[in-house]
Amino acid sequence: MRQVLHRHAVAVIITVATGACAHTPPPDAYGNVEATDVVVGAEIGGQVLSFVPTEGITLAANAIVGSMDTAQLVLQREQLAAQRAATASRFDELAEQIRVLEAQRDGARAQQAALEAQRGAAQRAYERTQRLIAEQAATAQQLDQTEKDYRVLAEQINAQAHQVEAQERQIAATRAQQRTTRRQVASVEAQVAQIDERVGKSHITNPVAGTVLATYAKAGEFLQPGQPLYKIANLDAVEVRAYVTEPQLARLVIGQAAQVSVDVAAADRRVLAGTLSWMSSEAEFAPTPIQTRDERANLVYAVKIRVPNEQRILKIGMPVDVQFTPKASAS
Repeated sequence: MRQVLHRHAVAVIITVATGACAHTPPPDAYGNVEATDVVVGAEIGGQVLSFVPTEGITLAANAIVGSMDTAQLVLQREQLAAQRAATASRFDELAEQIRVLEAQRDGARAQQAALEAQRGAAQRAYERTQRLIAEQAATAQQLDQTEKDYRVLAEQINAQAHQVEAQERQIAATRAQQRTTRRQVASVEAQVAQIDERVGKSHITNPVAGTVLATYAKAGEFLQPGQPLYKIANLDAVEVRAYVTEPQLARLVIGQAAQVSVDVAAADRRVLAGTLSWMSSEAEFAPTPIQTRDERANLVYAVKIRVPNEQRILKIGMPVDVQFTPKASAS
């Protein structure tokens, strides 16, 4: 471990010495190139029918880059569609049954009203006969007959009322069946909608424009929902994560300009313009592979520099030097 640190210290000294000889200031920080990558996963399970992504190719946002087998889903949808049609037919049958029962109930109510009208007339005839009996103007036989007519009508009305109540209960029960059938139809429709959604997700859609960094699947494989398919990142602009000391942090502001330099060949060093886009609010111990301006500092702060990368000079993981433009010169 001491030998590694010794060699590393020697390398830093050589770098600083070389910079001094060339009359160039040493870097303010060292960092590595990062990119925000997205891992695209399978939204449904099944066999992969087609798969376009390969490492290194560029994909447009919302492009269809593959498809999953939906034969089983289509079969399930057809079965549910048949079930829905049968259940909906049952709903219509119950609706017709309710109309018939309501017509019967209304007829029974009309008959009950007619009987009540007849009972009123019979009651008046009975009361009149009672008065005639008191006046000895009617016979006992007439009184018995009017009383009998009145009582028979009362019994018929009572029976008719029971019939109306029974029909009301039957209508209520049929309506309950209809509500259950309606819920069954709604349940089947929800299942059909879920299958339609899954069928829509069978098309593998690329979420963001970028370059494919890695692939994890290929056509013909059987996948589980959520299983990774490929990883993609937009490399048109990347970020450099670097670490600075607390005194350096105090001199930095978001939006400050920075210069990122990198060796692209043996004698070809490129300098790219960037902008400070983020600063950590918490200190951390200096990561092992990162050098800071003050190597003796134990605690450092992470910062990020946003760098345009249309020419793809910067690669993920590439080490770079960072030089911050003083605030007075910052844009």
